[in-house]
Amino acid sequence: MLIDSHCHLDFPDFQPDLDDILARARDAGVAKMLTISTRLSTFDRVLAVAERYDNVYCTVGIHPHEAESESTDVANLVERTKHPKVVGIGETGLDYFYDKSPRRAQRANFRTHIAAARETGLPVIVHTRDADSDTAIVLAAEMSMGGFTGLLHCFSSGRQLAERALKNGFYISLSGIITFNKSDELRAIVADLPLDRVLVETDAPYLAPIPHRGKRNEPSFVTHTAGKLAEVLKVTPEALAEATNENFHRLFAKVPHGKVSP
Repeated sequence: MLIDSHCHLDFPDFQPDLDDILARARDAGVAKMLTISTRLSTFDRVLAVAERYDNVYCTVGIHPHEAESESTDVANLVERTKHPKVVGIGETGLDYFYDKSPRRAQRANFRTHIAAARETGLPVIVHTRDADSDTAIVLAAEMSMGGFTGLLHCFSSGRQLAERALKNGFYISLSGIITFNKSDELRAIVADLPLDRVLVETDAPYLAPIPHRGKRNEPSFVTHTAGKLAEVLKVTPEALAEATNENFHRLFAKVPHGKVSP
């Protein structure tokens, strides 16, 4: 069984056929899903999806795109993590590709989420795009103030950031990007990742893997990403599934390890 460690099941794209999407995930062997918060203003919608399905969990946080339009403090984030279905902080981080929020606001938002992760012991989900250097700087500075756990989601960064993240005890989550024809450089980095530090995700509804590229992504498609990751790491699909399942539960320790009824 696989786990989709990052998707957005509250997005409008999924509302007309959400039950069918979850059924297809179950049929494809996807045991659990983590639906990710991007705005506090829509957090109740994210939580509602997690409450509706036994095998869906969620996070609380503000995406770097929203760092200026929405704000929070550590206490607010911590309070929302008291719900049993809230198992992580984020997604947060830095996005210098789109720069939809000022970089100073993004960095402040990032640090607030890390502080909440440190206080709760929950992992922080890091989004980073075209911001490897500043992401590494923030993580190092915050780690010097006290340990915390987390992962780089939808990894497409450089080797140096991957190595620094691993040294800090972070995990790295791979999306459908590793299946794309032009991702040879990424696959070369991924090939050197330790099996006990990788996760798989869809980032649905975005980044559908080959052979579904260009379509709306959904959790059942994580099987294609997992297949490619197994090929790159030179392990069997079964070994990859077992490892990513164990890695997910080690990182998101608040998620019950046993089987659930979809």
